Amino acid sequence: MPGINRRKTPGRHRKPSTRTITWRTTGGVAVGAAVLGTAAATAHASVLPFGPPPAADASSELAVTGKDARVTASKDREKDEHDRKDGAKKNPTAKGGGAKRGTPAKRAGTSRPTAAEAIRLARSQVGIAENGGGETKFQKWYMGTSRAQETLARDGGSLRGYGDANWCDMFISWIGEQIGFTDQIGSDAWTVAHARWFQANGRWGTEPRPGAIVFYAWDGRKTSGAIRHVGMVIKKVDDDTIEAVEGNTGNAVRIKERSAGDIVGYGYPDYRS
Repeated sequence: MPGINRRKTPGRHRKPSTRTITWRTTGGVAVGAAVLGTAAATAHASVLPFGPPPAADASSELAVTGKDARVTASKDREKDEHDRKDGAKKNPTAKGGGAKRGTPAKRAGTSRPTAAEAIRLARSQVGIAENGGGETKFQKWYMGTSRAQETLARDGGSLRGYGDANWCDMFISWIGEQIGFTDQIGSDAWTVAHARWFQANGRWGTEPRPGAIVFYAWDGRKTSGAIRHVGMVIKKVDDDTIEAVEGNTGNAVRIKERSAGDIVGYGYPDYRS
C-alpha cells in the first residue's frame, strides 16, 4: 500500500535445527512429508494425493540438512524497491508450513479445475490490500482453518500472530480452498515448507506453466531455504520473464513481472487440461 511505512518486529519462535524427508509409496507414486523432529510435528505432518508427477528437477532438495536447515529468516521479502518501503512483516510461527491434512479428496476428470479457472480467481483479487493494521481477509481466513491449528502445534506461536503476518502464501492457500483443490495447491503459511512439499511429492520443476505456484528468492540462490515469496504464474512472457499474480506485494494483491533470476522453481498442481 503506497504511502504507508510500517515496521513490525519479527516474532521469536524456535524450531528444530534439522529437517529430513520420510518417504513412502502409495499406488506406485512416491510421496513424502517433512518430519520435524518432535512428536507434535510428526503428528501434524501429512501426505496429500497427487496425480502422476512430471519429471522432477534435478536440483530439488529432498533431504535438507546443514546450513540450509538452519535458515532463520522467516519473513517474505519483496525485491521491488517501492515494495520494500512498506516495511518488513513478522511471521508468527517463524517457519510455519507444510502439507495440510484432512484436505478434500482429489477430484477426478472434469470435476477438477483448470489452470485458467485458478488464475481467474487469483486475478479477481487484484487490488485487495491490507487495512491499517496490516490485516487482510486472507489472514483472517487462514486463522479459521484447521491448518492454522496444525502449524501452531508444530511451530509454536499464537493464532492471533497470523493476523498481521506475511500473507503471500496464505493468499495462494486461499485460492486452493476456494476452488476445492487444496490437495494439489497445498495450504501453508511458510513459503519454504510449501516449496519442499511440492518437491517431496515429485511435482517440482523449472518450467513456467500457467497456474503453477512460483517460488522466489532475492539473493540469486536456487535452494528452497532461500525462498522468500510466492505467487501464481499467469504466463511466460519470454525466456527471462514471467507474469504472476501475488499476494503481499506492496501490501496488496498485484500482478507483477518477475525475472527468471529471482525464481527458485515451480510447484505443479494437477489441473484439468
